[in-house]
Amino acid sequence: MASASAKSRSRRSSSSKRGVSRRSKVVFAALLASMTLVGGGLVALDPHAAPAAQGLTIPTLVATGSPDTIEVIFNTPKTRSIAAGRWKAIVIHDSGTMFATPATLEEDARRMGLKGQGYQFVIGNGSGLDDGELHVGQRWINQTAGAHTIGKDADWYNLNAIGICLVGDGERRPFTPAQLRRLTQLVDSLCRELNIPADHVYLQSQLAASPSPGKYFPEAAFRAQIDGIR
Repeated sequence: MASASAKSRSRRSSSSKRGVSRRSKVVFAALLASMTLVGGGLVALDPHAAPAAQGLTIPTLVATGSPDTIEVIFNTPKTRSIAAGRWKAIVIHDSGTMFATPATLEEDARRMGLKGQGYQFVIGNGSGLDDGELHVGQRWINQTAGAHTIGKDADWYNLNAIGICLVGDGERRPFTPAQLRRLTQLVDSLCRELNIPADHVYLQSQLAASPSPGKYFPEAAFRAQIDGIR
């Protein structure tokens, strides 16, 4: 299955000019009630969204501030008791566009025939999403397979690997320090909580003939920070 990241590269110029979609800041009471608010950083979106069981977009979470706020991703009804071995790897991508929001990623994915945007997590660069802002998608909240990885083993990775998308074009310019800090925090937390070894954290470019997340992704520095995870 082709990923939204890979396919979007052919449409970068048009996608990057898209206007900012309005993001509501309304608390979704039912979801918020099931959460522990740590460090002051949780926003739930769109209280009128259809139930996830119908395969539609559900409210998402935004964690900001200290690394501790990352832990909120494990405090939803379906993430409090993730089965051992459910997630076996992590794949890191870029969006291929300098601007992106959950709404534009959703639109792009549905335009390509996917059932919603394919990543479990998206990290903003300040253009669309705030710089370093973490968007937690319905595929993570519902613990469902992703649609993010391409290549000969794409089916396995989409089923078993967590997809993380950095908003930006790593072939054109570096990611922001805030994005990279948030990425490291997120990967560290996921690996420790889910017992994913550091050598099972991949770049999309390692799995297929794709540049994502791009030549400007600081792989050596990133690996040095996560190599201590066991």
